Amino acid sequence: MKEDEKLFGQFPPVSTKEWLDKINTDLKGADFTKKMVWKTNEGFDVMPFYRSEDIKEMKHPKTVPADFPFVRGGKRDNTWFVRQNIEVGSYRDANLKALEILMKGIDSLGFILPDPEKYSVEEFKVLLDGIHPESIELNFAPEGKAREVVQYLITVLKSRGTTLKNIRGAVEADPLGRLMVNGKLCVPVKDGLDYLAALINDSAELPNLRVLQVNAANFSNAGADIVRELAFALSLGNEYLSQLTDRGIDIDTAASKTGFTFAIGSNYFMEIAKLRAARLLWAAIVKAYNPKSLSVCRMNILSVTSEWNKTLYDPYVNLLRTQTEAMSATLGGTDTLLVLPFDTAFAKPDAFSERIARNQQLLLKEEAHFDKVADPGSGSYYIENLTQLIADAAWKLFLEVEEKGGFLEALKSGFIQSKVEEMASKRRSDISKRKEVFLGTNQYPNLKEKLAEKADLKRAFASEKSDGGTEVTPLRIARGAEEFEKLRLAVDTASKRPSVFILATGNPAMRVARSQFASNFFGCAGYRIIEKDPYKTVTEGMTAALEAKPDIIVLCSSDEEYATLAPEAFKMTSGKAIFIVAGAPECMDDLKKAGIEHFINIRSNVLDTLKQFNKLTGVTAQIKG
Repeated sequence: MKEDEKLFGQFPPVSTKEWLDKINTDLKGADFTKKMVWKTNEGFDVMPFYRSEDIKEMKHPKTVPADFPFVRGGKRDNTWFVRQNIEVGSYRDANLKALEILMKGIDSLGFILPDPEKYSVEEFKVLLDGIHPESIELNFAPEGKAREVVQYLITVLKSRGTTLKNIRGAVEADPLGRLMVNGKLCVPVKDGLDYLAALINDSAELPNLRVLQVNAANFSNAGADIVRELAFALSLGNEYLSQLTDRGIDIDTAASKTGFTFAIGSNYFMEIAKLRAARLLWAAIVKAYNPKSLSVCRMNILSVTSEWNKTLYDPYVNLLRTQTEAMSATLGGTDTLLVLPFDTAFAKPDAFSERIARNQQLLLKEEAHFDKVADPGSGSYYIENLTQLIADAAWKLFLEVEEKGGFLEALKSGFIQSKVEEMASKRRSDISKRKEVFLGTNQYPNLKEKLAEKADLKRAFASEKSDGGTEVTPLRIARGAEEFEKLRLAVDTASKRPSVFILATGNPAMRVARSQFASNFFGCAGYRIIEKDPYKTVTEGMTAALEAKPDIIVLCSSDEEYATLAPEAFKMTSGKAIFIVAGAPECMDDLKKAGIEHFINIRSNVLDTLKQFNKLTGVTAQIKG
């Protein structure tokens, strides 16, 4: 017998029932489901532990990387392209910047082309001067005239003797995605889809250049959860396959010319599982069209760090967010990763923020060696179960869209928009109640922080809006923290910043906890916090409070003591300040009868409550998005 067999023989197997019995014993009568089961926004009940029996019936853990259905990745290792975008104003300046960042670890260039009137063969020659396109991934995001971009690219590459089949990358067209975000296209939808089919034919000489990029990030950045993002992405992709094959494009070509862009949020393990589930389901969809080669069923994924969860205040927290997002994307097997600079939400990124964004990926490659192991989540009972949960739920919603006539019909009817807004509204409500935490914004704010000088408020609150005449209701793209940020900006720009006096007295443990709670609560609005050492008596505390002449006085003590302390303190206030009790004591009704109106506690809607106090303290500034 081997030594390890002897070792394991000393530990008899423990059944799932035994584990559950032990957990319930330790819970001492508390409800297992409420205490231990995680109920996600997607509607999943995620267990506190999983075992081998939970993946026994799954098929995908038994596959290998790069094999159909590609749930374990599309390649034998875990390499990915490190992308950085360049907005092209001057083509020469964009070229110089591209050459510079290619020497700093970038191997995927994303050229944002905002002005179609400037497109020309000569400009593209300038743009690609000195760049060896066969060694990198080359991507273009044009605002229009995608066919011309492909034609100019082919002309320039041929003039340089480049082997066209070795060019990898994309010319990112997504007409239905543009329709969804803007509410309309510049041409009828049918003509837009005809144009897309022609674009695919135009790019035939570039077999590895995708010309259709399904931008699923729009769903996430509008507040959708993971299931909605994935289901609607699949539906949009399937709509394209159907429309293109109806226009004479064979399925192998249509599928190989298609890529997907997903936003990666901070839900670490769920985002890993999302990419695995996405490949699994897309492979099933493409296979249903009977392609000649199963290789075209592999989903090509560009992952972009989320915009929904980025903040204007305490912006360096964005670095923590993008780092976990980058880890999720790479461990999930993305093909290309774009880490947006931490200040993208409110300013044009500078050299520093772009450098940090690049290095976040390079650290994962060069220091953590994330590129060496294919599908590192494979075999993890937890990740495998999350993958299956997401796949099952997304597939169910995908079929619901198909029953409504497919993505385009569901978009026209408003079904897509309503399902996204339904989740976005829930998440905004959770943010306002601090059930969903935005560190530094709706929880644990930096009370001394001043807004970054380079902050551009028009950029920070540039939610997509329609100017009328839309064909469909446009999807609203907005960051989750915007309402809290507008609230604090109103205070920052007010003629007088409201002040809050924290009056701590009585029970030591409760006064400390509630003082911290109250300081954190009003700090989210940027109020000036006046906090002294605890007071022995409420009279002593109120005397000090009134001398400070604050706008608000918050009494922080224990529930038992509020019955006597709160009426005494309130009486001394004499209308000279707004009086608040921190907590929800059993004597609340009696306190209200005594004239005390305001209470703050963990059940408070923080955003709505702070808006109310802004009005009461005379903060009238309105920050518009």
